[in-house]
Amino acid sequence: MSDFSLDLNDDQLQIQKWVHDFAADVIRPAAPEWDEREETPWPIIEEAAKIGLYSIDFVSQAFGDPTGITFAMISEELCWGDAGITLALLGTTLGVTGILGSGTPEQIGEWIPQCFGTADDIRMAAFAVSEADAGSDVSSLRTRAVYDEAKDEWVLNGTKSWITNGGITHVPTVHVVVASVEPELKSRGHASFVVPPGTPGLSMGQKYKKMGIRASHTAEVVLDDVRVPGSCLLGGKEKLDARIARAREGKSSRVQAAMSTFEASRPLVGAQALGIARAAYEYALDYAKERQAFGRPIIMNQAIAFKLADMKTAIDAARLLVWRATWMGRNGKEFTAGEGSMSKLYAGEVAVKVTEEAIQILGGAGYVKDHPVEQWHRDSKIYTIFEGTSEIQRLVIARTISGMQIP
Repeated sequence: MSDFSLDLNDDQLQIQKWVHDFAADVIRPAAPEWDEREETPWPIIEEAAKIGLYSIDFVSQAFGDPTGITFAMISEELCWGDAGITLALLGTTLGVTGILGSGTPEQIGEWIPQCFGTADDIRMAAFAVSEADAGSDVSSLRTRAVYDEAKDEWVLNGTKSWITNGGITHVPTVHVVVASVEPELKSRGHASFVVPPGTPGLSMGQKYKKMGIRASHTAEVVLDDVRVPGSCLLGGKEKLDARIARAREGKSSRVQAAMSTFEASRPLVGAQALGIARAAYEYALDYAKERQAFGRPIIMNQAIAFKLADMKTAIDAARLLVWRATWMGRNGKEFTAGEGSMSKLYAGEVAVKVTEEAIQILGGAGYVKDHPVEQWHRDSKIYTIFEGTSEIQRLVIARTISGMQIP
């Protein structure tokens, strides 16, 4: 008999229940309030830190799972509660992933614990890549990093846009900033830098008022002559100089500063979208079984029943794509067909479709705030946009399967 199994092990089942209970008891009841306030839900972050859910130990345990599935499972359960609050809790992991993707072992050991702090001294992190004119096209970054050899410091200037946890200063926040060192080399001339909390010159620009995920802080990060020590260049200068030299010679580079983070995070973003979709499906299913029309529950009409059947099928298919991608990433399997992008693409579009269908099943009731499906639909749309739009995911997949640089 084969050892293959899709069953969660006992540890995963315990974690799943623990996280789901937190989502059901703490996150979901608070979701409408924080969506309306459009503010970071600090009391919920504090509660999560108190029980160990927001902590370096918990994230390390989840990422250390050899199946790769645990963190995806956690992301789904949290987003089942509320996507905006989830991003407030998980936004720090983007900065962590940026450090893991480019940092030396010494830098990882120094900075990642500072991204979370402790239950008594909560800290955060942000990963700053996108700019107003460089979202999907990260090769067009204008933020510059110039080396001051006399002081062994890097000087950063520019403005980052749409940054989760960006510019937060009232809580110590580690910013991981991707900047251009050699603009003529485009994305191959990028490097990642840690900007420690309290560094002069880093400030928050505008805070965005968003359609959805409104409990998650999203803002500009302004860098005005920000000076960081040479030790804050992730990977170190020797490695950067060697990579720049290869790029100038036209030789291939193994990885780009931003792309290494996106490759690791896209399936996890897909898992978040999956949580929203599942929440909407379950709510619509319960409603359809209870709502009476023409003397019977509306689920007795094939028009409704078939919608729910399609919703459930799409959700389960998306989960399998997400789990495959996270397993591949954790076990060093190469994404030979854009499997990471497949998972994010499909899960994001499933979330939009399922939440829209949930509103349709509820009818007029789904269009008002008396029911949460209208918020879930607003929240879902970002999952076809951030961390690479659906169009970019299709481009990645097409390039990978064809082996051609499709423009």
